[in-house]
Amino acid sequence: MREQYVEAVLAVAEVIPAGSVLSYGDIAALLESGGPRQVGAAMSVDGGAVPWWRVIRASGMAPQGHEARALGHYRHEGTALRGDPDEEPVPGRAPRWRVDMRTARWNPREPDFVLIDAIAERLHAADQLPSADTAPMSVPRDGLGA
Repeated sequence: MREQYVEAVLAVAEVIPAGSVLSYGDIAALLESGGPRQVGAAMSVDGGAVPWWRVIRASGMAPQGHEARALGHYRHEGTALRGDPDEEPVPGRAPRWRVDMRTARWNPREPDFVLIDAIAERLHAADQLPSADTAPMSVPRDGLGA
């Protein structure tokens, strides 16, 4: 995974306010790059450095395997939930609660979009830089290929 992509995903995750969430797909759409799986992979690389619990599946389910820790954060931040978060977890079964995406999904305002657009522009500019893998081949001499 490209370091610039991971940095862009983490930068967007950092600006999500407390009590709000975005789905993996929301972040991909804001960056105009990748998709939900790529955002999830980026979060798994170094997501612990940012408020990872604010980046969730579109269904409202917390990051898999981190539901109990995420629930503590949601309660602390007052994130809207639906279902029964007090139900005792059953190993091997998804919890019976989810984040209420209608209420908790973050709707960035204009100043937020300015910041997010700047993050996306840095990502896209990095995509335009030539790398060793994309450097042009040498030009044939002596009329070869002409």
